[in-house]
Amino acid sequence: MIISDPFPPALPSGWTSRLPCETDVPVVARLLLADAREESPSAVVEEDQVASRLVGLRSWSRRQVVIVPDDDPAGTDEASLLSREPVAWVALEDRAAGRTNVQWSVRRDLPGREELADALLAWADAVGGSFARHRGVQDTNLTADSAPDDAGREGPLRRAGYEHVRTWLHMERPVDPAEATSLPAPREGVRVRQVQTHASGLPVAHDVRTVHRMLEESFEDHFNSYRESFAEFAARLVEGPGTQWDHWWIAEVLDEDGTWLPGGGLVADSMPATADKGEGTYLEYVGVHRSARGRGVAKALLHAAIADAAARGRTRVGLEVDAQSPTGADGLYRSMGWETASSTEAWHRTVPALPSRLVGDDENR
Repeated sequence: MIISDPFPPALPSGWTSRLPCETDVPVVARLLLADAREESPSAVVEEDQVASRLVGLRSWSRRQVVIVPDDDPAGTDEASLLSREPVAWVALEDRAAGRTNVQWSVRRDLPGREELADALLAWADAVGGSFARHRGVQDTNLTADSAPDDAGREGPLRRAGYEHVRTWLHMERPVDPAEATSLPAPREGVRVRQVQTHASGLPVAHDVRTVHRMLEESFEDHFNSYRESFAEFAARLVEGPGTQWDHWWIAEVLDEDGTWLPGGGLVADSMPATADKGEGTYLEYVGVHRSARGRGVAKALLHAAIADAAARGRTRVGLEVDAQSPTGADGLYRSMGWETASSTEAWHRTVPALPSRLVGDDENR
């Protein structure tokens, strides 16, 4: 088994890196939970989601390492390295052409934590540059996040050259059981339906393509929009553990010639219960095509998701929204009962494409 990245990060003395393995999943989940609870004390991190990113299908779109002690007296053989518990993790996701997601965590009580974090973010520059080269683009935007006022993450990000560019609001709305049947119908000329599925439970291809088109074209005017091909979109769906196709909706609008045309899409998932809150529905994407704006499409989609959550006996509906969205989406959500529960800061850094270190000539080393 290969256990090391061919071009690993340059780390402070006393530490080494290796590729993640199955036994790292609960450890990395604990690291991520400590970071998440800086934002929300009741945060939950699902191990199956972490497993998918570390060693499952989602790992294929990521380059990542965990950091373990380098001074273990047991030795430096493969078995010894694999047995050492990680103190940090960094992963870069090749999200789209020109966009790379950076996820990282270092144990909060670790001596020398800042120096180690700096080393991981320096490695992220090199990995992001290699992704840009593979994509054939001149540079890529590294995207990382932090809870507001989290000095443990903000300090390393600033030192690495990241800038705080946006704030994302995490909003929740309670669900009344009566809303399963009591919510207003869509406006005249608008209808909402679930994505159609085959007897196997898999979705009808045309509907999946329609949702992709709605989301891509709805967010073209968003500051952080990067074109994602349908193949990439479909791959992400397959990679995720347990995609719930009965949580997908398409809104259609009536054209002047009597044809029903797609006008928006909504993708949701179940949201686990916490220590103080019941199970909910999480709205991952809500998009209204620019040609259909102003017709009540967003409200119709949201009402469909709320009614579905109520019918399932869930207690809340959550979502994330850009606080500076040009469409003023946060205002719509507030008018429909959502309130801000917490927020996350988005930090960006642009790095150039990195020449290959494998071609052999000096100028590219």
